[in-house]
Amino acid sequence: MSTSGEHGYPDTGHTRTHLPGGDPYGGAPRRTPRSSSRSLITVVGVVVLLIAAIAFANRDNSSSPTDGSPKGAANPPAAPTAASGHTPVPTKQNGIPTNFPHTKQGAESAAANYAVALVSDDILKPARRGEIVREVFVADQQKSLTDKLNKAYSKQFLSNIGLDQNGNSAAGHTYVSRTAPLGTKSTAYSSSAATVEVWCTGVFGTAGEDSTNPVTSDWFTMTLELRWENDDWKAAGFSQKDGPTPIPGDGKASSADQMAKAVEEYGGFTYAR
Repeated sequence: MSTSGEHGYPDTGHTRTHLPGGDPYGGAPRRTPRSSSRSLITVVGVVVLLIAAIAFANRDNSSSPTDGSPKGAANPPAAPTAASGHTPVPTKQNGIPTNFPHTKQGAESAAANYAVALVSDDILKPARRGEIVREVFVADQQKSLTDKLNKAYSKQFLSNIGLDQNGNSAAGHTYVSRTAPLGTKSTAYSSSAATVEVWCTGVFGTAGEDSTNPVTSDWFTMTLELRWENDDWKAAGFSQKDGPTPIPGDGKASSADQMAKAVEEYGGFTYAR
């Protein structure tokens, strides 16, 4: 997969992503500042740029067709689009679910929850970034990934999307970055490694009456390479691509105040396969 092509981005060996303002880094969510005249045209530039600058290749290519479900499980085999019926994980560390089952369904649940964490507004906050990296990624990738994220989320980058150096929005504004997985699919699975695709939608931007980066929605698929490490599924690499994207509906856009209140009043979920 390559980032080069119609948008003229450099070839990093990973999935093509849309960079904010020509930024040479491909390592930040698609939170592109936009002018009022191009606010709708540049909606694709709002979601996940975490990928090209920070994605890394540490694949364990071992795989097997094993389902990974416990023997004698009461629940019937789940179809790719159906819930498995397994209980969500009972624990969280730093707000991120942990202790996923050592099964294919556990790997898919881990991938869904990690996709949410990697595209959250918390990843923009230096105080939270290290915690997210430690909870989501395998130990041997944590230092290098933290360095890449810190470089990608520079003071200038944050300023370009209306945030201060601590990842906070200006007074009267609320920065929104929330992802909702719609489904997962394992493309490879073994007891030690798994590759999982997570189809997602989300809302991204700054809610505020004079915002130049209004809250919009986007659709993308994140692929996570997982390893079984220290009795849990952890990410060893990931990439992202656009879509699948439905035809937009004709619903009336909410006000900036309504969007800000929704983010404050509605909590997120722990996702289970």
